[in-house]
Amino acid sequence: MAAKVEQRTYEDAVAWLRDHGFDLIEAPGAQIRVFLKKYKCSAAIQKTDDGGAKIFAYPGYMIGSEISKLVNRGYQQFLKTTKTEVPATADHLNALHQFAEEMKEALALPSLYNESLGTVSESYQYDRIKDRDQPEVDRPKRPWETMKAKAAAATKKSQA
Repeated sequence: MAAKVEQRTYEDAVAWLRDHGFDLIEAPGAQIRVFLKKYKCSAAIQKTDDGGAKIFAYPGYMIGSEISKLVNRGYQQFLKTTKTEVPATADHLNALHQFAEEMKEALALPSLYNESLGTVSESYQYDRIKDRDQPEVDRPKRPWETMKAKAAAATKKSQA
């Protein structure tokens, strides 16, 4: 049977984070929000109406001064910012996983089985299913569809 997780107040969570080596930066103009930094990763939490804490910006690896978003493309995970996209290394993923687990512990959030196995991406963009929800005429042509059209045109031309 699962044990009941005791909720932490925002102040308790902030104190726990400070005690465990997180750098805390107050968000400009917002007394109820702080940015967390540790292991070259960052996230933001904010105070809820009932005095608890919730995640405002999900954890991401810092690239320059920007928090990246982890994107899974099926064959590789990438760290994406507004300016760049870099392949995620094992060190990046380990740091993100450790950061996320410690942050969940601070906020007294449950650690789910699939998340405890490794880093979970915020977005999954497999190339064969991307844009599949759009009407067929609006979908971009896939490389294998383009090659089929070229092969058909070449066959038709050679028969003429």
